[in-house]
Amino acid sequence: MSILAAPAETVGSPLANMAIFAAFVTVTMVVVIRAGRNNKTASDFYTGGRGFSGPQNGVAIAGDYLSAASFLGIAGAIAVYGYDGFLYSIGFLVAWLVALLLVAEMLRNTGKFTMADVLSFRLKQGPVRTAAALSTLTVSLFYLLAQMAGAGGLVALLLDISDRTGQSIVIAVVGILMIVYVLVGGMKGTTWVQIIKAVLLIAGAAFMTVLVFAKFGFNLSEILGSAQEKVSGSAAEAVAARDVLAPGAQYGGSEMSKLNFLSLGLALVLGTAGLPHVLMRFYTVPTAKEARRSVVWAIALIGAFYLFTLVLGYGAAAIVGPDRILAAAGGQNSAAPLLAFELGGVILLGIISAVAFATILAVVAGLTITASASFAHDIYASVIRKGEATNDEQVRVSRITAVVIGVLAIGLGILANGQNIAFLVALAFAVAAAANLPTILYSLFWKRFNTRGALWSMYGGLISTIVLIVFSPAVSGNKTAMIPGSDFDYFPLSNPGIVSIPLAFILGIVGTLTSSTKESEAKQAEMEVRSITGVGAEKATAH
Repeated sequence: MSILAAPAETVGSPLANMAIFAAFVTVTMVVVIRAGRNNKTASDFYTGGRGFSGPQNGVAIAGDYLSAASFLGIAGAIAVYGYDGFLYSIGFLVAWLVALLLVAEMLRNTGKFTMADVLSFRLKQGPVRTAAALSTLTVSLFYLLAQMAGAGGLVALLLDISDRTGQSIVIAVVGILMIVYVLVGGMKGTTWVQIIKAVLLIAGAAFMTVLVFAKFGFNLSEILGSAQEKVSGSAAEAVAARDVLAPGAQYGGSEMSKLNFLSLGLALVLGTAGLPHVLMRFYTVPTAKEARRSVVWAIALIGAFYLFTLVLGYGAAAIVGPDRILAAAGGQNSAAPLLAFELGGVILLGIISAVAFATILAVVAGLTITASASFAHDIYASVIRKGEATNDEQVRVSRITAVVIGVLAIGLGILANGQNIAFLVALAFAVAAAANLPTILYSLFWKRFNTRGALWSMYGGLISTIVLIVFSPAVSGNKTAMIPGSDFDYFPLSNPGIVSIPLAFILGIVGTLTSSTKESEAKQAEMEVRSITGVGAEKATAH
C-alpha cells in the first residue's frame, strides 16, 4: 500500500493540469462566497438554514461520501488486487442500508445540529456531549488524514513531484484551501461544492467507464481477461502470482488475513451509520420525509458509482498495468488518473484529476465543518457556556476550531502520505462504528439505556480502537506502515473493528446494567415519540 521506490513517470502536462485545477478552485470559490453571504445565524452556518430539498441533499450526501478513497483508493485497490479491492465498494454501499433503515429519519426527528444532540437528549448533557464531541473530532481527523494523503499523491502525480517535501507542501496548500472554504461558506457553501463535485465525479466516472467498455468491444469478459493477463505478466513476482478474478489476492494468504478482512467488512458496513459528517447532512433538510428521500437518492447515485469503480479498476489493470501504477508518484492511488491519460490524453487527465481534487476539497470541507460545529455547539456552547452562548459566539468559535483542525489535518496528512487511502478511510469507519453507533442505537431503541452506558460505550469504543490501531501493522512493523522504521505491532490485525465494535456494544450494556441511575422517563418518552413520528422536531429546530 505504499509508493514503490521506482522512478515516477511524468503524466500529461503539469501546466495544463494546474490550469484546470485553478479554474475549478476559482469557480467553486465564487459559489462558496455567494452562498456564504447569507450565513447570519448558527443554523445557517451549521445546517445551511435547513433549506435543501431531499434530492439536493441526496446529491450532496453522495458528494460527501464519495471521497478520494472511493475514486482513487478503490480503483487502485481493484487494479492491483482485483476482487479483494472491490470488497471496499461492496462494504461502503451496503453500509447505506444500515444508515437508511436504522438512523436517518430518527436522527433528523430527534436532533438539531449535531450527533451529540441526539445522544444527550435524554441523558446528562455535559458528559455525554463532551464524549460525543471528542468522538466526532477523532473520526473527522482520521477521515481528513486519508483525504490529505490522497491530495498529496494525486497532485504529486500531476505536477511530477516525487519528493516527500514537495508533496508535503501540496498537502499544506489543500489544507489552507479547505479552511478558506469552511470559513467563508459554512454548510451552505460546502453543500453546493459537494453537489457540483458529485455531479462531475459521477459523470466523469460514467464517461471513463463507457470509454473502457468501448476499448474492449463492450465486453466485460475481455476487460477481465486482459486485466489478469497484464497482472500475470508483471515484473514483480508477488503481483504476477495474483489471481485478480478470484478472492484472496489481498486477504486470503492466511487465517489472520481472512480475519483481517472480516474486521474490515464489519467496520465498513457499520461505520457509515456512525460517521458524524454524514449524519450531520440529515439536519440540512426541512423534514424527516426529505431526509428519507435524500438517503434514497444517495444510495442510487453511490450504487451506480461503485459499479463504475469495478470497470475502472479492472480497466486500469488491463490498460495501464500494475507495474506502472505502483511505480507512479501516487502509488496505487494513481490508477484512475493514469487510466484517464491513456483513454483521453492530457485533457481527460486534467478534467478527471480536477474532479478528484474537487472530491478531496469537498469532503475535507464537510469534515471540517462537522468537527468545528461539534466543538462549538457541543463543548463550547452547551458545556462551557451552559447554553448561554450567542449565535455570533458559536460561529466565531466554530471558525477558530476549523483553523485548528485544518492545521492538525495537514500534519497528519503529511505523516500518512503514501498509504492507500481506501484503507485509511476504513480506519475512520472503525472508529465511527465503535465509538458512535452503539450509543446511537441504544439511545434510539433501548429505554433502560443511561448516561453511564453511553460514556462507557463511547469512550471504550474510541480508546480501544485508537490503541489497537496504534499497535497494529498499519502503523509499524513493515515496509508499508506509516512508521516503517519502528516495530511495535503487538496487535495482529490492520483494522481493529472485529474487536472494538463488539466491545463498545458490550460496554454500553454493562455500563447501563451496573448503574442505578434512572434517567427521566418523560424525556425518554418524548424522544421515542419524536424519533418515530417527528412531532415536536420542527419546533425544537426552529430559529
